[in-house]
Amino acid sequence: MELSFSSLALVNNPFDWAYDLEELGFTGWEVVSEGKQQLNNDTLSEIKNIIETTDLVLTLHLPFSDLNLASLNHPIWKETIRQMSKCLERASDFVELAVVHPGHLSPLGMQLPEMAWRQNIEGLQAVCDAAADLGIQIGVENMVNMQFIFGKQPGEVLGMIESLERENVGLTLDIGHANTNGMVDEFLSDLSRVIHVHLHDNKGKSDEHLGLGKGNVDWKKVIKSLDGYKGRAVTEARTVQEGAASLQYIQSL
Repeated sequence: MELSFSSLALVNNPFDWAYDLEELGFTGWEVVSEGKQQLNNDTLSEIKNIIETTDLVLTLHLPFSDLNLASLNHPIWKETIRQMSKCLERASDFVELAVVHPGHLSPLGMQLPEMAWRQNIEGLQAVCDAAADLGIQIGVENMVNMQFIFGKQPGEVLGMIESLERENVGLTLDIGHANTNGMVDEFLSDLSRVIHVHLHDNKGKSDEHLGLGKGNVDWKKVIKSLDGYKGRAVTEARTVQEGAASLQYIQSL
């Protein structure tokens, strides 16, 4: 299993540390298009230099702050799709897979959940179509245990993916998110749609993004269940040091 590093929390110069990832044992980097890692002319120039001077395989996490694919405010919904599509376009020269968060219920969506669900499906279809034109796969991520957010349970998120009726989409299995819902075993029981994996730990209550072995996830069971999985796994960490420690933890199992 190929292992990448990712961190939303690194907000100083976002890319200096990327040059050290291979030496630490990582073979890839997942760019989180948020904050100072947001894809723009300046960051794209830095990323191009990393691509040219390392052998890292890059994947992409699409933006999610203030965006909602299930929004019933149509201009907000359209803007969400526009920003995600533009991000895919900017990354199309160096990524073949991008992760997306499903939508969530706004105050209006809470009153009209079925309509919000349909908006979420249509929004994800639009993102998949934009990605398909660029040769990119989309991994819909299962979500953390938060009220009013779609995609927390296996049946829900897999049904969501099935409803899209698109060839270039699968599941990004986030073990930490699954643990906050008490559903790690349930998610691991069916890996048929898994095309990407996120690894981080917590104590089962909130999305702490702890290093592996620092929470209550049974990582021996997880790694054994992922035996045969041929895709890429990403350690999502708060610092490079915590990511490196998680990589060493996996290698020790």
